[in-house]
Amino acid sequence: MIRVNGSEREVSGVTVAALVAELGVPAGGRGVAVAVDGEVVPRGAWEATAVPEGAAVEIVTAVQGG
Repeated sequence: MIRVNGSEREVSGVTVAALVAELGVPAGGRGVAVAVDGEVVPRGAWEATAVPEGAAVEIVTAVQGG
């Protein structure tokens, strides 16, 4: 189990890229920032970065508008 933006989720053995896709974040992830246990994960590292059991993940999406 991990915590995503404050909500618990059942996932295991996933990468940041797989988690973002599972959550339906728009393809390409432009305007999206991800942190795992307080460390920002650069977009180029999403495929190689595992999300460990018990991790706290924050996903932030930029929104345009005024």
